[in-house]
Amino acid sequence: MGRMPLRTRVMAWFGLVSVLVTSLLAVLTWLLSTGYMLDQRERGATRQAQVNARLVEGALRQGSAGLGELLTGLGSDVESAVLLVDDGQWRSSGNLVDPTRLPPALLATVQNGQAALQRTRLDGVPVLAVALPLPAVSATYVEVFPLREIDRTFRFLSWMLIAATVTSGVAGALLGRWAATHSLRPLDRLTAAAAVAAGGDLSARLPETRDPDLVRLATAFNDTAERLQQRVARDARFAGDVSHELRSPLTTMLNAMAVLDRRRAELTPSARQAVELLGTDLRRFRRMVDDLLEISRADHDRDQLSLEPVDLAELAGQALGGHPAGIVDAVDHPQVLADRRHMERVVVNLVDNAQRHGRGLVRLGVLCRDGQARLEVDDAGPGVAPADRERVFERFARGSPADRDDSDSGVGLGLALVAQHVHRHDGRAWVEDRPGGGARFVVELPQATP
Repeated sequence: MGRMPLRTRVMAWFGLVSVLVTSLLAVLTWLLSTGYMLDQRERGATRQAQVNARLVEGALRQGSAGLGELLTGLGSDVESAVLLVDDGQWRSSGNLVDPTRLPPALLATVQNGQAALQRTRLDGVPVLAVALPLPAVSATYVEVFPLREIDRTFRFLSWMLIAATVTSGVAGALLGRWAATHSLRPLDRLTAAAAVAAGGDLSARLPETRDPDLVRLATAFNDTAERLQQRVARDARFAGDVSHELRSPLTTMLNAMAVLDRRRAELTPSARQAVELLGTDLRRFRRMVDDLLEISRADHDRDQLSLEPVDLAELAGQALGGHPAGIVDAVDHPQVLADRRHMERVVVNLVDNAQRHGRGLVRLGVLCRDGQARLEVDDAGPGVAPADRERVFERFARGSPADRDDSDSGVGLGLALVAQHVHRHDGRAWVEDRPGGGARFVVELPQATP
């Protein structure tokens, strides 16, 4: 399982930190708020119970007359008031409160002569029980206070804190995404510029910036791209100039070679062999010069495309010329918008590569697939290793010595020209395994709309 993208990691960290900080603040808020409200409620209940207990104690000292009315009055504002008299009999106001429902620890504490305070639940209702001993009259006073309002307040506060924590986490994640997007924007521009440069457009540059952290990056990239562009331009000019300078002596040598070839019968066997070797090298030299000139023109954009609708199957058949019938497998006749001379050169170079490096051409297929015009050139060779399938389209890349015809080997520019011409036509070229063995070189071009 791969690592998460950087933006996702930043979002996750921002969200996690926001949740942790908000959770800590929520816990502290909960503890402080609930503690303060409970403390205030307990203080108020204790004070009220003490006042009521003194009233009950005074009534007990005067006798039981009027005690019932007093308890009824005290119980009108509270859940219940309970009185334990000295003979163990319980008396209460309002609803009868069973002593067995009160917490045993509370009763045990108050019977030992100490005041007690405890939160509990009676019939599912949260209450606060305050028990006060009345030693002067040998009695115990217990008053129960409902906690419905404070319980609702606690529930509301808890939901508010949970919602605040969740909202903070979402807001932190969104903030993290914004921060990551904003921070990585220069990197996105760098990636886009590098991709454009890798695609062959060396004029790509990063925009100027005033950010001191990005000035060095932008300057370094732009300087590198500028130097690379100048270097490529110099190399292309050099190759073009050299190729042009070689055309004149090469033409002279080829004419001289033609004269010698017409007079082969007059030459000695050793001289004829030397003339054949010279002719082979001259043909190879001419092909190299022609390829260098064409690559140089394309690099300088001097070789403008002359686009026209072209039947790819018909063009392939014309480019093959003298090859045996049946080689062209025209399943379809797709129309492409292309420069005829360049596309003929593509077909010729692919076929020439199959003849010289692929041990012979097996099939040249033309078909349509997924809205693309497809040209397939199959050979009978050993195929191309996966590690070399991109390298073979680079300039001056050559196959292994075992797969080359040493008598007429190239210089590694044929497939580079194929890739360059196809790319200028908004297409793509690659090599794959041919079913049954060998290599299949594939060219895909956009079909021309009617």
